[in-house]
Amino acid sequence: MAVTKVSSTFHFVSPKSAMGGGGDTATGRWTPHTDVYVADTGLVIKVELAGMKSDSLEIIVEGQRLRITGVRPDCCRGPHCSFLVMEINYGPFETVLDLPAGYDLTRAKALYVNGFLRIDVPPSQHTHTKTTKVPISEGA
Repeated sequence: MAVTKVSSTFHFVSPKSAMGGGGDTATGRWTPHTDVYVADTGLVIKVELAGMKSDSLEIIVEGQRLRITGVRPDCCRGPHCSFLVMEINYGPFETVLDLPAGYDLTRAKALYVNGFLRIDVPPSQHTHTKTTKVPISEGA
């Protein structure tokens, strides 16, 4: 079983990122830290998103691909400041995960609490493993 994280960014402080949120300069988005693990109830995706409100988040399912997007505001910064250290990303973000087969994203449930978005994805109820007998021909 493998999970592929499709989106990934590095954060470098630049005048542009200090003004509006860091991340990938090509897309202007940053990628939050994400854990994906298997539990007794299915697959669990946990995304670190402190300082957000649940209505600022969007989760989109595209087949076995899960796309999580949103915008984290910087509500505490004064209008005129010069950063000495900037490690917290603000502005638009996106993370895209290609999940393994065997999980039903249509029945996923999401909960945002204490700065973490948790998405529980139950196993598929459809068993795609079907036992079939393959006939063997007698060779000449």
